[in-house]
Amino acid sequence: MEKEKWVLCPICNNKTRIKVRPDTVLENFPLFCPKCKRETVISVKGLDVVAAAPERK
Repeated sequence: MEKEKWVLCPICNNKTRIKVRPDTVLENFPLFCPKCKRETVISVKGLDVVAAAPERK
C-alpha cells in the first residue's frame, strides 16, 4: 500500500480534508481549512506541500 499523508493547514497546522500520495501534483490549489475557516493557495509535488501565495481575505 502506498503512503498517504494529510495536508496540513499552513496557517493553523491542523489537518484538512485533503490527502496526498507520492504521485500527487497540484499547482495553485485553493486549500480550505475547516478549523480556522481560511483559504490558502498551495502547491504540492509528491508529499511536499508549499504555500504558493499569501492568504486572501
